Amino acid sequence: MTTMTISPARHRSLGDQTWQEQAVCQSTEYNPVDPDIFFPEPDEIAKITAAMSLCSQCPVRRTCLDAALEGGDTDGIRGGMTQEEREPLHAKLASRLDYSRVNATIAGRDVHLTQAERRAVIHAAFRQGLSEQRLAWLLTVSEEHAQKRYREIRLAIRNRDLKPTAPPPKTDGECLGQGDFGTAA
Repeated sequence: MTTMTISPARHRSLGDQTWQEQAVCQSTEYNPVDPDIFFPEPDEIAKITAAMSLCSQCPVRRTCLDAALEGGDTDGIRGGMTQEEREPLHAKLASRLDYSRVNATIAGRDVHLTQAERRAVIHAAFRQGLSEQRLAWLLTVSEEHAQKRYREIRLAIRNRDLKPTAPPPKTDGECLGQGDFGTAA
């Protein structure tokens, strides 16, 4: 019986380039790789196929793709995708919400986050009861900013809890007047 282990996603920390050491495309004495195959012309099918074949074997393919998207790299083959395949991902990057990245941040890793992921970190930190100081450290923001975010969440929760759950009374087409609301109106 063959067992397969799935390792957790390895998210690149801010400024971390050590993942490149594990990339299959790194040329070594025993594995010479021509970097030009990753920058083919559109009609160079052999180069594209060779590059995609290398990428399919790479243990850090996802990290490479994330680095290309986060760095705005639009040229060449990165993360097993051509520039044409990455183009829609570049457009959607700001709204990416990957909970494994959120969990890695909550665990203390310094991960590149989109705005949607930053909001999810704030909500997760609040739900887990993390202090404002810890949230500030996780997001590398000031404690005042973390306090403001927590206040916004408390306000949203309070407003959600105050919303009426019963439907408004039917008035048979009549408009309610001031007298229908009691003396406080």
